[in-house]
Amino acid sequence: MAGKTDRRSFVQLFSGAATGFFALPWLDKRFMDEIRRYSADELSTDPEEAARDERFWKSFQRAFRQSSDFLNLENGYFSPQPADNLELQADYIRMINERPSWYMRKQADSDKQRIKEELAQLAGCGVDEMVITRNTTESLNTVIAGIDFEKGDEAIMSRQDYGSMLEAFGQQARRRGLVNKFVELPLHPNSDSEIVEIYERAITDKTKVILVTHLINITGQVLPVRKICDMAHGRGVEVIVDGAHSFAHLDFKIPDLDCDYFGASLHKWLSCPLGTGILYIKKDKIPGVWPLFGDVHYAADDIRKFEHIGTHPVSSNLTISDAIAFHKLIGSARKEARLRYLKSYWTEQVKDFPGLRLNTPMEKERSSAIANVAIDGYSPVELADKLFNQYKIFTVAIDTPPVHGVRVTPHLFTQIDDLDRFVKVLGQLCVG
Repeated sequence: MAGKTDRRSFVQLFSGAATGFFALPWLDKRFMDEIRRYSADELSTDPEEAARDERFWKSFQRAFRQSSDFLNLENGYFSPQPADNLELQADYIRMINERPSWYMRKQADSDKQRIKEELAQLAGCGVDEMVITRNTTESLNTVIAGIDFEKGDEAIMSRQDYGSMLEAFGQQARRRGLVNKFVELPLHPNSDSEIVEIYERAITDKTKVILVTHLINITGQVLPVRKICDMAHGRGVEVIVDGAHSFAHLDFKIPDLDCDYFGASLHKWLSCPLGTGILYIKKDKIPGVWPLFGDVHYAADDIRKFEHIGTHPVSSNLTISDAIAFHKLIGSARKEARLRYLKSYWTEQVKDFPGLRLNTPMEKERSSAIANVAIDGYSPVELADKLFNQYKIFTVAIDTPPVHGVRVTPHLFTQIDDLDRFVKVLGQLCVG
């Protein structure tokens, strides 16, 4: 593809390549020299210690351009792209616009295959088990609509699962007579066993599948997916995992979960453009799922049967490679540790404020960047409006039967001074 090799040649190993750092155009020489020195001499190899190294993270904060109109603490919807990757996407759009039909007919398929291979390597799965989609909703709706449910089959889910997935199961209940059973998950579980047992108690001999959200979007709670999968498989039940917020956020590979189906949105924590996602289906499960769109080009056991979605923009997909390069620059373990540290930094300071409630577990293994907070006397909408209208801090109100509060989601570009400001505001609101 014309221009791609030159533009992507910015990813070059620094001296001391074992540390895994790369050079990007937005890092000027002074910052590059700092990272070289840190990578060789000063930056801890322990992700938890590196997460607290503000001099190091300031280099990456420079990668993002954020509006000065407000403090953005709502990055759970989607994550911004690094500024350089945004410019690369613009290059791809122009390139395709200059070679429209030629590119789509002659080059698009080979580019897609290359990107799929990069994604599969990042996810730790086979390229024959993954397709690129437009988002988690498309990915998991494909599975939910594509399984041959029979009348009376049961599916288990939680009311904390994402609304689009619950609606997809609701449609199958109306269409095919599927019976949907809801479990109630605690906001502050005592153990993994407590969560696993909640799902296990709901299983009957008619249970076909369990939907599990890896990292719950409204609270940030991380569920013990592997333990749930092990239990479910022991009972002959398949597991669909909603990984919208866990992929490229938590440090794991999809096979680590041993789930049957997995969907994620790459425009969240991988910082890809909007309209990029993945669908993983364990190889032996592929034949049992119908694609959303009819396809006669691939066999029933070929994952590519799910790629037929009609003509659609592909420039966003090209940017996935650059997003993966940026992600690897940071490192999965270091990224997870930093995001968790940002959440812990502000929640530890406010947890004992009078009238304030945290709807997110504090234990390290049970949450990461996302947290949910409530203050007595404010509805979720009132609190979110107050934070924005009076203090120019943007969050999002969550007001559902199981959770009432505002979701707070910092990102890699969030500075400690930003969180200090947020903590100060919450303190003022708590004392009236």
